[in-house]
Amino acid sequence: MEKEKELEKMAEKADEEKKRKKFTTVSIPTPLFHKVEERIKDTGFTSVSSYVTYVLREIVAEGEKEEEEHPFSDEDEERVKERLRRLGYLE
Repeated sequence: MEKEKELEKMAEKADEEKKRKKFTTVSIPTPLFHKVEERIKDTGFTSVSSYVTYVLREIVAEGEKEEEEHPFSDEDEERVKERLRRLGYLE
């Protein structure tokens, strides 16, 4: 009886941990999976998932950095300049 309660607590703890992590599944083509498997051999990556997560984080961070450096598109900038010209702030 006590063993069952202990197992229940362990299962509840695992469920809680799973909910906190909130992972999802992303499908990639099998040939790509195998290429990534080959690429991560003898590296610190323990799985294709950990490598793909790392790569995606790097890509997203780079995109965010670019957005910070260039928050407006060239088109947006031209519209603002034109408006400032019409208002007499720019020649």
